[in-house]
Amino acid sequence: MEDIACVLMRGGSSKGLFFLASDLPEGAAERDRLLLAAMGSPDVRQIDGMGGGNDQSSKVVIVAPSQRPGVDVEQLFAQVSVARDFVDVLPNSGNMTAAVAPFAIESGLVPATSPETVVRILNINSGKVVEAVVQTPNRRVTYGGPYHLDGVPGTSAPIKLKFLDPAGTRTGRLLPTGNPQDVVAGVPVTCIDFAIPLVLVKAESLGKSGHESQQALDADTAFLARLEQVRTAAAQRMGLPIVPGAGLPKIAIVAAPSQGGSIASRYFGPGACHAAYAISGALALAAACHIPDTLAEELVEIDEGHVACIEIEHPSGRMACCVDIAWDDARGLPVFDNATIATSARPLLSGRVLIPSRATSASFPPSASSSRRNSAGHAGA
Repeated sequence: MEDIACVLMRGGSSKGLFFLASDLPEGAAERDRLLLAAMGSPDVRQIDGMGGGNDQSSKVVIVAPSQRPGVDVEQLFAQVSVARDFVDVLPNSGNMTAAVAPFAIESGLVPATSPETVVRILNINSGKVVEAVVQTPNRRVTYGGPYHLDGVPGTSAPIKLKFLDPAGTRTGRLLPTGNPQDVVAGVPVTCIDFAIPLVLVKAESLGKSGHESQQALDADTAFLARLEQVRTAAAQRMGLPIVPGAGLPKIAIVAAPSQGGSIASRYFGPGACHAAYAISGALALAAACHIPDTLAEELVEIDEGHVACIEIEHPSGRMACCVDIAWDDARGLPVFDNATIATSARPLLSGRVLIPSRATSASFPPSASSSRRNSAGHAGA
């Protein structure tokens, strides 16, 4: 049995284990075997590990100090599959990014200032920088405060995330196909790459209202299968690797708002609806709302300006995001300098996770992610 220092943290409406890169193996295959064992995967209940049996609670973040100018720390996000022997380092998680700055400060990687501390984070998954503002009165991280995040009980201290130059994280283009709309698998879609590659589909195109509960959508297996068909077809059109049930792009259905927000949407991970909304997905949707002729832009009524904000209605309430917009008159497209969102985070448990000996034995099956992609940077590729 091996034990490794870690912190279980909530970030936004997700939670997972945080490690220092120096505490994990350098090789991606061995690292991923340890992460699977730590979470208790593959097993639908993750009963023999720290995972919670769903994608929102089977996440890992690996953090290290950065030597790059203007960057404090680097982080690699890993989505640990619940039921499969699979660790995915292609996507990123804005929710988990919310917890990186407080983890880095309390781990001694970044000195705190009062009353706030700004931490610049390089996201290895996307290659983009996120600026996090954490409440640190008297140079100590505070987690209590008046801010309420829909989908999370109670109130917390706010954490402000600013995503710098967020367009083209994986494809290098805001609109990967060059079009505001395409038809894939017989369905009109908008493909956008902003904070994360995302495919948008009007709910009505798939026989939905866009206001369904998470439970109702997860129970409709035929709908989920059709959604995955559209997602994989869009991945091919966007030039992304086709990895059934995982990877990128993500997908969301959109509809006109019904509760006073700007737009209604439901966001999906592999085979399931998100209980609230992914931060990276919310930023992508916010950007799409300001691009002429996208499916999202057709549904919203918003005031245009230099800084434009939208409110997304999701299964647990609302999420507000703002984008900083300039215009490229020659192309008739907006140029996004940054995007901001408020969220919260806190540590849940600090200690050492125990890893069964099978995780380091030669007989333990290698993770699929190591053969698909070696991660760059600090995380031990």
